[in-house]
Amino acid sequence: MKPLSLLIEILIILGVTIKTIKAEEHSKRQKERNVTTQVSVNEIKQYLSHILEQRTSSSVINKRENLEKKNQRKIRIKGIQNKDILKRNKNNLQKQAEKNFTDEGDQLFKMGIKVLQQSKSQKQKEEAYLLFAKAADMGNLKAMEKMADALLFGNFGMQNITAAIQLYESLAKEGSCKAQNALGFLSSYGIGMEYDQAKALTYYTFGSAGGNMMSQMILGYRYLSGINVLQNCEVALSYYKKVADYIADTFEKSEGVPVEKVRLTERPENLSSNSEILDWDIYQYYKFLAERGDVQIQVSLGQLHLIGRKGLDQDYYKALHYFLKAAKAGSANAMAFIGKMYLEGNAAAPQNNATAFKYFSMAASKGNAIGLHGLGLLYFYGKGVPVNYAEALIYFQKAAEKGWPDAQFQLGFMYYSGSGIQKDYKLAFKYFYLASQSGQPLAIYYLAKMYATGTGVVRSCRTAVELYKGVCELGHWAEKFLTAYFAYKDGDIDSSLVQYALLAEMGYEVAQSNSAFILESKKANIFEKEKMYPMALLLWNRAAIQGNAFARVKIGDYHYYGYGTNKDYQTAATHYSIAADKYHNAQAMFNLAYMYEHGLGIAKDIHLARRLYDMAAQRSPDAHIPVLFALMKLETTHLLRDILFFNFTTRWNWLKSDNTVGPHWDLFVISLIVAGLILLLRNHHG
Repeated sequence: MKPLSLLIEILIILGVTIKTIKAEEHSKRQKERNVTTQVSVNEIKQYLSHILEQRTSSSVINKRENLEKKNQRKIRIKGIQNKDILKRNKNNLQKQAEKNFTDEGDQLFKMGIKVLQQSKSQKQKEEAYLLFAKAADMGNLKAMEKMADALLFGNFGMQNITAAIQLYESLAKEGSCKAQNALGFLSSYGIGMEYDQAKALTYYTFGSAGGNMMSQMILGYRYLSGINVLQNCEVALSYYKKVADYIADTFEKSEGVPVEKVRLTERPENLSSNSEILDWDIYQYYKFLAERGDVQIQVSLGQLHLIGRKGLDQDYYKALHYFLKAAKAGSANAMAFIGKMYLEGNAAAPQNNATAFKYFSMAASKGNAIGLHGLGLLYFYGKGVPVNYAEALIYFQKAAEKGWPDAQFQLGFMYYSGSGIQKDYKLAFKYFYLASQSGQPLAIYYLAKMYATGTGVVRSCRTAVELYKGVCELGHWAEKFLTAYFAYKDGDIDSSLVQYALLAEMGYEVAQSNSAFILESKKANIFEKEKMYPMALLLWNRAAIQGNAFARVKIGDYHYYGYGTNKDYQTAATHYSIAADKYHNAQAMFNLAYMYEHGLGIAKDIHLARRLYDMAAQRSPDAHIPVLFALMKLETTHLLRDILFFNFTTRWNWLKSDNTVGPHWDLFVISLIVAGLILLLRNHHG
């Protein structure tokens, strides 16, 4: 009986193997069809609802158990008596089923990432998220994180914070540091969860320990500013350094893409005119000019498409198209950028050192700084030419003299590392500083490193932290500034607020003021109305501490009118004074002048009020008319007071009484004077 049972066993295993192979082939074909099929949001939502019903990873275990039972049934054939063989087969089939299940989820997730990276349209992005939803349904933790983020931030109009929290909580139990960071953020603001700063800090600590960069940035900012923790510069430095090291490493491999940070407070009525984002009509006009042969516009459009600026997608083919047109017309900048594209390599311009050398040389021969810097890089790294530090140094110096920040950084790095020349930390500091003034990220990073260690400069923890913070804010998470802005512009206020609020938690000043601005408008639905002003005041305060003058004035307004706090004229005057003295803000000067005029929270001082009104008018042309009316009122009322007090004491006491014309008698008097002036002017013209 043993040979027979063994034969049956082999046949069963072969049968299961063949079925498994066929299933995998079918799955592969299905995946290929999914990549080319247009996807709808409804389809994603169907998968999401299924995932949310399961909520915990136990559902994945149940699926695996079902597969195990199914496979067990296949091997229960009459005649098999050997229990050891059955047990062995059971374990093998279970492992195979689990492996197939996990592998398919991983493949779907990887395909989703690939589609997302290559996506140019909304439909393609939706397609990527369908793949994530399918992978999440199979228990892929990374895909589940993606779907939870989509629910939290409202990707494709899918915002459902309650559902997002359910997913995050199940992921946190599985040890997801990304989920722990998200729960910390939601607890910190009280969005969908109880407002609990202690719990938020716990989540952030666990998220940071798991390696989550956002949690590390948030903790760095909290220790820097003393938010619910004791202020500690050294602890803040350790957190920021971890993130900055990671960011610097990515910049050394490829150039970072700066993100436009639109301030909602600057153009609340007409955001489409914001210079940070290129309006579609203006873009079409630029394209028209470029096609007509405007070389400067061609180079500008090439640069915008090369790195994806002003809200435009990164498109190497378009960038190369415009650069080639401009180069043909003799533009040295265009030649240099073509060299840069071939040096770095991309889909439109595959990496080619010889071509890069050719175009850099053409640009350098015209004295172009970018071309000179490019040749320096080729000699420094030995790309297409032998390594020659002396030659690289000459080219970098020439480019640096012309003010090119990347060349200034390279010079600093050569002196810092002693590459081909003797180490000189003072010269390194000089060139890093020059490059940092133009925002060169690696120069800022190395300056921070020097201040943190006291290399070539007196050690300063505070300076190092501020510099590291600037580097950290160049991370890929800054891309949320664009998605938040477009969500706000499209009227999706809740989605915009959540994204800005997360960036605000990470310490971005622009995001803090934007979040406060949205809360102040009371258009968001994810906060209770009575909590909006207190939260807005908190965010205005954080933005003000980071140097935002408008936020400082706003804090004064909140205390003056009693928004989200008790009325306090003295505190309001203090904040207006800071904004006026430190930032020379015209609005603050005007408000402070009014308070001096009426003695609100500070001693009444007419002379100081006049001076502040005049300063406000000098500071801002927009203040001229309000200041004119304010001074007319001030001068008229006090002139009348002097005359009436000197000549008609009794009548003056009568006029002073609120019972005669009410508490706003001064406005009544001004109205009479204006009416008299109008009559005089009419008689004069008559």
